[in-house]
Amino acid sequence: MATKRQALHRRQAYRRGHRGEWLASAALMLKGYRILARRHRTRFGEIDLIARRGDLVLFVEVKARRTLMEAMEALAYESERRIERAADLWLSRQPDYGKLSVRFDMVAVLPWRWPVHVENAFYGRN
Repeated sequence: MATKRQALHRRQAYRRGHRGEWLASAALMLKGYRILARRHRTRFGEIDLIARRGDLVLFVEVKARRTLMEAMEALAYESERRIERAADLWLSRQPDYGKLSVRFDMVAVLPWRWPVHVENAFYGRN
């Protein structure tokens, strides 16, 4: 059973994650993207944000860290593959799948700064 300290840490991390995703979605909306889904869950894993502008669909991983470098390093190979598989499943259910362009981005939520949108944080398989 989890201790009170561990439970408190999990609640704080959960709140920090929600806040980070809210800030990231606000930053993307100001850039003209429409948020299609937040915390989209599939059997392969979770996608933090799915956004769209025209025929471009973004699958966004949100990382709240102290520095941009820490956020970039936190995007591990395994999480990239998880996001790709979940994105493939989401895309297969879209009626206009054939005309969509896809990009895998990251938004770094840093203390006391506006979120940093990193385009093409990683490349999906071809």
